[in-house]
Amino acid sequence: MGDTPDQAPSEPVQLDDVMLAMDVVDTLRHREHLIAKELAAGARDEDMVAKLREIYAAQGIEVPDRILSGGVEALKENRFVYTQKGSPGARRWAMLWVRRGRYAALLLGIVLIVAVGLYGYDAAVRAPQRALVGDLSETRAAVLALSESTEATARANDLFRQAQLALDRGASGEARTSLTQLERLREDLERAFTLRIVTNPDTGVWRVPDVNTGARNYYVIVEAIGLDGRRVRVPIESEETGVVQSVDTWGLRVDEETFEQVREDKSDDGIIQNDTFGVKRAGFLEPEYEFPTTGGAITEWD
Repeated sequence: MGDTPDQAPSEPVQLDDVMLAMDVVDTLRHREHLIAKELAAGARDEDMVAKLREIYAAQGIEVPDRILSGGVEALKENRFVYTQKGSPGARRWAMLWVRRGRYAALLLGIVLIVAVGLYGYDAAVRAPQRALVGDLSETRAAVLALSESTEATARANDLFRQAQLALDRGASGEARTSLTQLERLREDLERAFTLRIVTNPDTGVWRVPDVNTGARNYYVIVEAIGLDGRRVRVPIESEETGVVQSVDTWGLRVDEETFEQVREDKSDDGIIQNDTFGVKRAGFLEPEYEFPTTGGAITEWD
């Protein structure tokens, strides 16, 4: 069928026209003072078009009136305006989904920071404490396995108990001190040697105590000989100074009779026939002495 006179064929809308209409609407939106002033004055569409024509002419742009009129109509009808769809909650979830990559990276960063913090705390605080607890248990077990002395066993248990109480209070320093004492106790128990009376240069000495200048303290000089025949250094506390020194030769206090007995043994031929003063066996804290002694010692003499 042919077109009737009243039905003119529709012309395709040019893209340039659409872009111009969008620019007109955008110009009107950015000229809010112009819109407010014209609307307040009851301006007609023709007046708005005239104002728009002036604005574009000032920019050296010629816009057909039909485009300007179309822009004014589009502004009234809110064309070229995006209207959000759906409820606010749905839009919020949609935006979260769209930005999931960014949020995932942020969450991963937080997880890494927390993990590094926890690892650092464990390495700096908890790991050393676990190691300390393990060292205490192992050293105590070693002492108990070595001990042939009820005194050593009781001391090991006391030191271990003190360390546990210190750890419960968070006093790691005190616990380490107990560990050091346990380690020394183990070393004392492991140590084995023979106490041999020294022939040269001094076999015995006597001292005049400061508290009683009319008396004499007698000492026999001994040396510690290990199972391999070599001298062994032993921590000895001097009864004169109270200082503990690691020595391989020291003086053991004896009575005058024992002192003279040893001196006479040496004086007949220059050799001490009975030169074993005592034996320190592994598992025990003190030597078994062959001669009477108080156990008092000196580590230095003239």
